[in-house]
Amino acid sequence: MSNLWRVTTDKVSREKENIMRTGNIYQIANGYMGYRGTLDEFGPDELVGITLAGIYDRVGDAWREPVNAPNGGFTKVTLDGKDISALATRIKKHRQSLNLANAVFERETDFKSRGKILKIKSTRFLSADQPNSGAIKYSLTVDKAARVRIHTGIDYNIWDLNGPHLLKLTAKIQNGILLVQGITGETAKKVAVAEAIDLDFGSETQETRGNKNLRVIKLDAEANKTYTFYKYFAVYTENDPVKTSVEEAAIKKVQEAKGCGYDECLNRHNAQWAKKWDYCDVTIEGDDDAQQALRYSLFQLLIAAPIQGSANSIPARALSGQVYKGAIFWDTEMFMFPFFLYTCPGKAVELLRYRIKTLEGARRKAKTEGTGYRGAFYAWESQESGDDACTYFNIGDPLTKRNLRTHFRDKQVHISGDVAIAMWEYFKITGDDSLLLEGGAEVILECARFYYSYAYFKKDKNRYEILDVVGPDEYHERVNNNAFTSMVAKTTFEIANATVNYLKQKYPGRFKALAKKIDIAGELPLFVEAADLLYVPPPDEKTGVIEQFDAYYQLKETTIEALKAGMVHPDEYLGAGQGLAVPTRVIKQADVVMMLNQFKDRYSDKIKKANWEYYEPRTEHGSSLSACAYAMVAADIGKLDRAYRYFLQTAKIDIEARYKTYVGTIFIGGSHPAANGGAWMTAVLGFGGVKANAEEVAINPKLYKKWKALRFKLAYKGDRFSVRITQKDVAIVPDALNKSDHAFRVAGQSIVCRPGKLSFVKYR
Repeated sequence: MSNLWRVTTDKVSREKENIMRTGNIYQIANGYMGYRGTLDEFGPDELVGITLAGIYDRVGDAWREPVNAPNGGFTKVTLDGKDISALATRIKKHRQSLNLANAVFERETDFKSRGKILKIKSTRFLSADQPNSGAIKYSLTVDKAARVRIHTGIDYNIWDLNGPHLLKLTAKIQNGILLVQGITGETAKKVAVAEAIDLDFGSETQETRGNKNLRVIKLDAEANKTYTFYKYFAVYTENDPVKTSVEEAAIKKVQEAKGCGYDECLNRHNAQWAKKWDYCDVTIEGDDDAQQALRYSLFQLLIAAPIQGSANSIPARALSGQVYKGAIFWDTEMFMFPFFLYTCPGKAVELLRYRIKTLEGARRKAKTEGTGYRGAFYAWESQESGDDACTYFNIGDPLTKRNLRTHFRDKQVHISGDVAIAMWEYFKITGDDSLLLEGGAEVILECARFYYSYAYFKKDKNRYEILDVVGPDEYHERVNNNAFTSMVAKTTFEIANATVNYLKQKYPGRFKALAKKIDIAGELPLFVEAADLLYVPPPDEKTGVIEQFDAYYQLKETTIEALKAGMVHPDEYLGAGQGLAVPTRVIKQADVVMMLNQFKDRYSDKIKKANWEYYEPRTEHGSSLSACAYAMVAADIGKLDRAYRYFLQTAKIDIEARYKTYVGTIFIGGSHPAANGGAWMTAVLGFGGVKANAEEVAINPKLYKKWKALRFKLAYKGDRFSVRITQKDVAIVPDALNKSDHAFRVAGQSIVCRPGKLSFVKYR
């Protein structure tokens, strides 16, 4: 296996900060749960976490967060009566790796204790074929005869940020299977973990101690003989659609896995991963550094993708832990969704079904936020019900320890439009209108209704304005006419009008029923008016620069370096009421530049260049969402060296794990799936120049000079295509099973791509 498909280290992390980062880098997941990349013998102090998708709990007044399950993968060994652990035992050699091809975690460690060498090797995966289950192969060898004890089973001493979330934890053994079950404190939902073992050596007893349900295998190990056993574990919650109890479902699942055997379980898992990569791998020829970083980014997206039929979404820190409350942000629609839309539309559907499922929560928020609004105001931090998990005092001051009032929850109104835009984009690119009928049209109309209730009409200027908001740049709160937010609102009105026209024409009966259901017919003419009259700050006639919000130019001009020189604590937050950036033009992340990327067809390259050059030196990039926007706009305007630099910054954020872990007093460690999506967007939509609409796919290559070729797959209108771009030409191979011809425009040249027939275009 090429090292471009593996991430490997020979270092053992022993400090908590490094253990946290290593646990992120080597995590595995399957959409149902994530298992941090920790070693078999580790426990909660080493941040072992099996984080479950879509189930949340709250303890007291602390933040609600996703539930971590008991660890069915726990194994610890003693050698001649002494505990063996990577934290305390002398290590002769260590290697751990993550296989990106199939999401398999491996570790191999040689320990030296009391004059003997103990070699431990383990391999684990969370099944892509049976998402509730995981499997582990564990081997040990000693160089001299020794008394070995293996303690393996379920560790239910659970690491939580704001727990404990599982109460009444009980352990038992049933027909040779270990079981731990508990209930969540807030909603009393049951969670069960079962473990089975396949072992043919030593003698086994069972015991429960120290919050562990264990098997103890006693073994008088012979010198240089390898002893191998297999573990199977399963997790079920009351969110799962099972006919039996969660306990019975978990027991049955591990029995089935044990019956299949480790190799067969792995083969089925591998087959599913082969399909995933067949749809979405991106190959960069001539740049191994970029290749591995990009592939790792795609891997992170694939392991976080929700299970089909779950109507779950992807949290801002994916399944790497409980950070950011396990909440879904605008990150999903704006940064992750495009990857799935163009490669795995079935997963894109699941992300949007989550927003349909949580529409009632968005309606509740609109009614109760501020003075009350109409329509759907989607949560800034959304969990299972769609109610907002974001608090008004959202960040702590590291010096005073006081919580700071922020306006993320009540003034980041662009979230509703981000959802509506994604909903319509799915329809345009796939041609599939079933999601509109399933509830997508209702979401779009309710988002437009919200913006109309939020907007102000200025009679003297004959225009609507979106006032008192926070744009992507969170260092400046409660601003008026933020360009990005206003463009999102305007586009939402346009989408709502297009949705109405489409449904009236194709499904008049369904449209009439929907309009009656939500009582919106009388408001539809207002949406047409608002689409026309809503104000978006225009480019300056002389400079081409778009003022980010009203009175932005009146703020103090300074440099990022000068601003940070005034910091008195490395974790202090630069925004909120008194943050150092608030009175200045220094911004947190791409804002106007984000708008120019999201709505690139509305602005010329000249305008993009003027704004990129104005805002880039003023952008602190305090968010992992920022670099990819600057990369993509840089590619558009021909600044390819800068685009490449920002691309690597985006693509390497998780594989190198050099990110900040605290903002204020808030722990923010974890993976960054939005940046991972941004890496794909930069490669394919930026350097590849792909831009699709309802009529055609355009490809205008901006290939970086170091890259000999860029190869990727695209899904469009239910069909699939393989694309290869070199410095001189573009080759498009439609799948032989495609159902239709499709229009492509390559570097301005119009072509028709027919099933199974190569299209080849020279552009230089």
